[in-house]
Amino acid sequence: MNTRRTFLKKVALGGAVLSVSGIVSAAAGVSAKASKITVNKGDIILFQGDSITDAGRDKDSKNPNTPSMMGNGYVMLTAGSLLHKLADRQPVIYNKGISGNKVYQLVERWDADCLDIKPNVLSILIGVNDYWHTKNGYDGTLQKYESDYHTLIERTLTALPKVKLVICEPFALMVNNAVDSSWFPDFDGYREVAKNLATEFDAIFVPFQKVFDEAQKLAPGSYWTGDGVHPTLAGAQLMADAWMKIIKS
Repeated sequence: MNTRRTFLKKVALGGAVLSVSGIVSAAAGVSAKASKITVNKGDIILFQGDSITDAGRDKDSKNPNTPSMMGNGYVMLTAGSLLHKLADRQPVIYNKGISGNKVYQLVERWDADCLDIKPNVLSILIGVNDYWHTKNGYDGTLQKYESDYHTLIERTLTALPKVKLVICEPFALMVNNAVDSSWFPDFDGYREVAKNLATEFDAIFVPFQKVFDEAQKLAPGSYWTGDGVHPTLAGAQLMADAWMKIIKS
């Protein structure tokens, strides 16, 4: 498999008492080459994904750094932290997540909703629907998820070779009938694909499944996500805290 460095070279040639902060620290982001991202003055940060990222955002909103653009989930909380912590650098933040999306649907809208925005930092959380919807008629497979995701990243790096890439781990908790034992171990393969792609392309990896697994030592899964997939307010803050761990002060 090609590493990001190899891919870019080819293009050029033709990251005791339990506490939430302790949980997040124990499950900090990892990557093949680096675990922190430096955000420079005026950098554009783009969050992409499905309903977990979307979180009810106003899809007609064109204005970055606004509540309507961010929705009411982890992106809103993360964006607020970024804008506060990095006020001297004044980052420009967009949320372009769309509920229900699978990787192939990101591909279909990638020009307008990513490449045309020209992000300096790109964070992607995708995969739960690529598995979940197979239980309701979608004929996708793990191999399709991997192939589509790999192609999407290659396409992104061709257009934006200097982008700082963040791949977030899809996650699921057995909370109610929406996520039950039938999800496993098959869903674990989607998590593994995301992690492997982060390694291959030297991206930052945010291990959300590990973060939620550790959090369940402090409170039950239903405290962190109502249906096993969509985070509660506490779960959204947990995700935001985990994501912020990858940012260099």
